[in-house]
Amino acid sequence: MNQNRPQEHQIDLSQYTVRTDLARESHEMAAKKRSDGSSIPGVQIWENTDGGITTSWIWIKNEQGAREIGKVPGTYLTIEAPGLRSRDSIFGQKVAGHFADQFERFLQEAGIGPNDSCLIVGLGNWNVTADAFGPLVVKHTMVTRHLFELEPEAVAEGYRPVSALSPGVLGLTGIETSDIIKGVVEKARPDFVIAFDSLASRALTRVNTTIQVADTGIHPGSGVGNKRKALTRETLGIPVIAIGVPTVVDAVTIAFDTIDFVTAHLGREIHGVKSNPLDPYKRPSVKDLQDYRTPDETVHRMMGLFGALGDDEKRQLIHEVLSPLGQNLIVTPKEVDSFMAAIAKIIANSVNCALHESVNMENVASHVW
Repeated sequence: MNQNRPQEHQIDLSQYTVRTDLARESHEMAAKKRSDGSSIPGVQIWENTDGGITTSWIWIKNEQGAREIGKVPGTYLTIEAPGLRSRDSIFGQKVAGHFADQFERFLQEAGIGPNDSCLIVGLGNWNVTADAFGPLVVKHTMVTRHLFELEPEAVAEGYRPVSALSPGVLGLTGIETSDIIKGVVEKARPDFVIAFDSLASRALTRVNTTIQVADTGIHPGSGVGNKRKALTRETLGIPVIAIGVPTVVDAVTIAFDTIDFVTAHLGREIHGVKSNPLDPYKRPSVKDLQDYRTPDETVHRMMGLFGALGDDEKRQLIHEVLSPLGQNLIVTPKEVDSFMAAIAKIIANSVNCALHESVNMENVASHVW
């Protein structure tokens, strides 16, 4: 956008920003805005890739970093495992074990003790597949609170009190989800809450393959733009850890990314970047296209006036075209039902192992149905 445009004619494009609940993506977008490549003040990031699994920790330590990234100060853990799309059970076990280790570390950093009682909350509508992640996790959660209450002498060492709840959504119950959970917290008095919910991503490549953990709480319904009362330490009075998996993207994001992929592909062709001659049918991967930065003048030449627009202006235009037609849809992959069941089981097993010292990946199947 023209920086010399008079202030009174500046357009507020905040409503057209990419919809994402992932701190990892927000950090990437904020970093791109820093043309000098400098780090974001008040934000620390650690990243490692091993065996097809990328692990990143982001610590937002002050308000300046929070403003630039657009996330609340806190700790964010992200696990990215694109191989989950292959439905490889061995790889799924590997992801589950890795996430269990990382989540156990997360609990320690959050100050959660090995005997602190936990309330598991599965947010979402179990009647909508893309929103059923939370209830599906609860289905595979190992609950033990009743045993501690009724037969404490029968509980062996290495377990903690865990209760679970799927409160539904406002449209099903007529009650704010946060009010239901607050009432349960006041009666059951857990030491901390783990809330599971479906999220929104800015890229289909991360849908159902990425796990985010945050100690900042959660806003139920935020993935599809429904703003409900927050579940945080401030509202519940105890620590709230949020675990989410992106299950949807919106149509504006898909259209914007598709245009980027098209221009990147054409730019590769213009500059003579061809496919592997030994495999002429092999297409460039999404990462190949994302890594190839097409010069602005090339984009302008290929796409005319549209190519000359900035990213925010392109999103605004796409939004203005789709919204009046009712076509700015929230989209999920057609295989979402099988993906959802698989990743919910993986995460539930990981959390069961992290919460109970006596549970590990070898024996977790014997503890839950």
